[in-house]
Amino acid sequence: MSREFELCPGRRVGGEQPCFIIAEIGQNHQGDLALAKRMIRMAKDCGADCAKFQKSELEYKFNKKALERPYTSKHSWGKTYGEHKRHLEFSHDQYRELKKYAEDIGIFFTASGMDEMAMEFLHELDVPFFKVGSGDTNNFLYLEKTAKKGRPMVISSGMQSMNTMHQVYQIVKPINPNFCFLQCTSAYPLQPEDVNLRVILAYQSAFPDIPIGYSGHETGIAISVAAVAMGAKVVERHVTLNKTWKGSDHQASLEPNELAELVKAIRTVEKAMGSPIKQLLPCEMACSEKLGKSVVAKVSIPEGAVLTLDMLTVKVGEPKGFPPEAIFDLVGQKVKKNVEEDETITEQAVEDPLKKVKC
Repeated sequence: MSREFELCPGRRVGGEQPCFIIAEIGQNHQGDLALAKRMIRMAKDCGADCAKFQKSELEYKFNKKALERPYTSKHSWGKTYGEHKRHLEFSHDQYRELKKYAEDIGIFFTASGMDEMAMEFLHELDVPFFKVGSGDTNNFLYLEKTAKKGRPMVISSGMQSMNTMHQVYQIVKPINPNFCFLQCTSAYPLQPEDVNLRVILAYQSAFPDIPIGYSGHETGIAISVAAVAMGAKVVERHVTLNKTWKGSDHQASLEPNELAELVKAIRTVEKAMGSPIKQLLPCEMACSEKLGKSVVAKVSIPEGAVLTLDMLTVKVGEPKGFPPEAIFDLVGQKVKKNVEEDETITEQAVEDPLKKVKC
């Protein structure tokens, strides 16, 4: 069982804690502050625990040539990639406004710091935890600096190898024990055959002392729900108000009805995980009373006879008698009264009532 830690004030993850659900707004807000607030409200109304964005300081994330390259995609918000990204980037003051709005309506707020300077700003903004996007998971200098800030970390693992994830663990763990890994495949939308949910189990085995989660880019909710059934303690999904909007992430995002259904399904699965102890439950008693079978006499058995297997069978009987699993233990027992054919074998019918199995 993974250790628990406090990811957000008053909200722990890992162990037996409920799955922490992150609604990844990212840049699906289209650069519109009012729309971003609507999406935060949507995440809250759908039951997500956290609304998350992506923060970049563009000159620190991209070099000049990357920002100047032409960008002619149907998803473009500008002639160059730099113009496109600037359209989608909120200012520091706008981030402060969004964080306050989230706090006012009662949902946690954070962002992926997409470069070191963005991480520094988010630290100043006092987000509850840092999200490390897959593109920075092998950026060991960034990881070390982020871990030293002392805030909890959620680290995605798209595009990485198990060897790299072991290195990430070895870098972060001595500095900051409060972190978790998310299984992730960086494709939009993600095809089921590329999800590899079994990596969750591999991570649980390789890193048993940290929580493991899942960041999904597939369509629908079934795979994310399955991840929770496999033990994911954090689930992150991109969200949108309309999958047809301009932007490469919308198609792999959940609309409000899907996000609400995901949250509901996760909470249902968590209840269904229940206990590893197999036993007759109180909710089963009615069925057991109605349909549970007993050992009955296959033939008429006279008083004093020693029971043999060919004298016995199993049926739904009235009254209840010895359960079916006692039939072999009954062999060799002496009956102390006449038992009619088709009559239930009860404790009162045998001289030495079985001690191993009770009626």
